[in-house]
Amino acid sequence: MGENDTAVSKVALLLGILAMILTMAKAVAPLHNYTDALSKCILFYEGQRSGKLPPSQRMTWRKDSALLDGSDIKMDMVGGYYDAGDNVKFHFPMAFTTTMLAWSVIEFGNLMGSDVQHALEALRWGADYFLKATKGVPNLVVGQVGDPYSDHGCWERPEDMDTLRTTYYLTAKKPGSELSSEIAAALAASSIAFKGVAPKYSHSLLNKAKQMFDFANKYRGSYNDSIGKAACPFYCDYNGYMDELVWGAAWLYKATKVPEYWNFVKANAQFVSYANDFGWDSKHAGVNILVSKWLMKDPSQASPFVPNADNFVCSVLPDSPTKSVSFSKGGLLFKDGPSNMQHVTAFSFLSIVYARYMEAAKKVVHCGNVTVLPSKLIKFAKSQVDYVLGSNPLRMSYMVGYGQKFPQKIHHRGSTLPSIVKHPKPIGCRGGDQYFKSPKPNPNLLTGALVGGPAEDDSFQDSRYIVTQSEPTTYINAPFVGVLAYFKANPS
Repeated sequence: MGENDTAVSKVALLLGILAMILTMAKAVAPLHNYTDALSKCILFYEGQRSGKLPPSQRMTWRKDSALLDGSDIKMDMVGGYYDAGDNVKFHFPMAFTTTMLAWSVIEFGNLMGSDVQHALEALRWGADYFLKATKGVPNLVVGQVGDPYSDHGCWERPEDMDTLRTTYYLTAKKPGSELSSEIAAALAASSIAFKGVAPKYSHSLLNKAKQMFDFANKYRGSYNDSIGKAACPFYCDYNGYMDELVWGAAWLYKATKVPEYWNFVKANAQFVSYANDFGWDSKHAGVNILVSKWLMKDPSQASPFVPNADNFVCSVLPDSPTKSVSFSKGGLLFKDGPSNMQHVTAFSFLSIVYARYMEAAKKVVHCGNVTVLPSKLIKFAKSQVDYVLGSNPLRMSYMVGYGQKFPQKIHHRGSTLPSIVKHPKPIGCRGGDQYFKSPKPNPNLLTGALVGGPAEDDSFQDSRYIVTQSEPTTYINAPFVGVLAYFKANPS
């Protein structure tokens, strides 16, 4: 072999080694920037704020709105969050959002880095509001602000609202146990999240959580009946209120370790099934996984909660013989109902949390002939996260502002209409129709918003008219905060 041949061989060898190194690097390198996604996921909440905005507001196209909320019943109900693309403050999903933001901080706050401060700010915006909602007359809880029919009949910026801002409330004679108990859960969970950083505030949250649970339990009834058509059909409670009562008691036990709360959970275990339901309406899987942390090491106390949690795992994994969800060809989880992304983020959150509990207890789950290690649950959650962020057939991110390709025409009033900064003149009830119908992208970027997501065939219509696909909600993002914090710390 000549010198030239030898040189060529060496170059070829070096190129081969380099190719192998690059291949290996690609294999271990994270597909997505989870740090960036987490920051944006939290920032989204600044776009949903109602009330007087603070000087620290980063989403600057939003301005003050709904500054007279609660005045019709002589209460200060300024603040809180608009639930989705409209300008109504529905307290049932807002309370669940607050609970999940708190749980995200409790489980993953130490993994968030500098983002934990913004997560706590988002959480406090919700918790402060629920302190207001429960501050007035004894045994009166504000359950909603804004007439949804009046609001939905207009396409207006929140800053311009001239729709009816009716305040709906619960009393001993018009109870709403599911809503009151979800507020109790939200405040109890928030008290844990703030315990180390704001002890006095944490104490006030916990005291109010106890009062809310007592109110919910003593005066039983559904807010479907008490608030009626203002809340339902928009956020009907289809599962009854007992799962919320158990959920509230579980969070209070976690926050206080007072036996009476745990006794309540055990005494009402029959109301918590093995169903894979978890969201603003149903708390079944959430209860089972939350309490499993302190039950896994004591088999005598495990039933029915740990077996129920195991069944949840088996119901969502793609290769489980007992799964009760479906998956698109691209790999995204689907469950019946609108706004599918809420299931994707909630189930991913529960999967990671349960995996961590399993790891600590050295536990495995058996789904028929499939053995589930904690790592399998993490892998499942990561597949969902990566799909959402762009690893899908359309190569599209379903988080606004993340990646090169993301939804441009989301169903959201504030995002669709020109900012009051650029268009100071008020835009009336139907004055926004031209912007809704426009083929152009929304002028204001609702950074971090997760939309309802694609159809089950992995297709997506970037259209304000397709509400189930293009509308963001606060309760889609809330569990995703925790999920992204985990993968920020464990990207590979």
